[in-house]
Amino acid sequence: MRALTVEPGKAGSAAIRELPDPAPAAGELLVEGVALGVCGTDREIAAGGYGWAPPGRDHLVLGHESLGRVREAPAGSEFTPGDLVVGVVRRPDPVPCGACAHGAFDMCRNGRYTERGIKHLDGYGSRLWTVETGYAVKLDARLDAAGVLMEPTTVVAKAWEQVEKVGARSWFEPRRALITGAGPIGLLAAMLGVRRGLEVHVLDKVTSGPKKDAAEALGARYHSSSVTDVAAKAKPDVIIEATGVSSVVFEAMAGTAAYGVVCLTGVSPAGRRITVDAGALNREIVLENDAVVGSVNANLSHYAAAADALLAADPAWLARLITRRVPLARFADALESHPDDIKVVLDLQ
Repeated sequence: MRALTVEPGKAGSAAIRELPDPAPAAGELLVEGVALGVCGTDREIAAGGYGWAPPGRDHLVLGHESLGRVREAPAGSEFTPGDLVVGVVRRPDPVPCGACAHGAFDMCRNGRYTERGIKHLDGYGSRLWTVETGYAVKLDARLDAAGVLMEPTTVVAKAWEQVEKVGARSWFEPRRALITGAGPIGLLAAMLGVRRGLEVHVLDKVTSGPKKDAAEALGARYHSSSVTDVAAKAKPDVIIEATGVSSVVFEAMAGTAAYGVVCLTGVSPAGRRITVDAGALNREIVLENDAVVGSVNANLSHYAAAADALLAADPAWLARLITRRVPLARFADALESHPDDIKVVLDLQ
């Protein structure tokens, strides 16, 4: 079978390899890969900045935003051939830590987790892949191609859960949310904010194009000025930060109304320095009872929440998030970011 592979730590090593067809072990599905979402993590791995191959190997099958159809399923499982499925990304550590032992492997405390297509486990970027039935999520057939948005939706489902759990430390009734970044994470976070009945503001540096159009189609208000300016007018109770841009992160941390919650989902590159008035930031957070929380990855409860959210969404709106579909043979094009990209998808068929 054909698979998209990289040699982690080696820039420019992404290539299509012919690999043996996988044979499902007991309790595993054999799945035909339909599509693979491409994100910044994949690009970072392909650039040699991140990632770990499975033990004893020099290459890793790339891809963690999966979509496939079941070809073979174990007898007695809830799956049947033809089911639309996605594979969960993370697996708990083998020790396990307390969080992993309680199913919260997204909160692993000792770092010994593994991740499909990222850390020590092959990903889903192949014509065929296998997955344990306990880490496969069946999607409603009506989602069809939009099912490839499942993994990024799990990330924002968790982010909103974290916001609500932090807010529940006292009375919490948010009315306004600001989402910084109009990529897939930002727009899906905005979708879940609108679904919660909030007044949603979306901020991104582009002034026109598919990102702005998608935000406004949700009923959100779109902005392209600074976080400070937008926050001063909107007075958001919640900010979900989805850019990872250091200056935006610090503006967001100081940008909520009193008793606000900032959830950071974007990962900032190391080594870039900016000047911050730490004293003023500390003063604002303390005197206003603000909270800042980081959120990454997702567990099975977030996959279930994401599946429900996608099924409740407008299919036409979800379709507009996928701005480029690229054949597997042209994977290099998919690994290049374009200014108007929202979600780029590799067609594995």
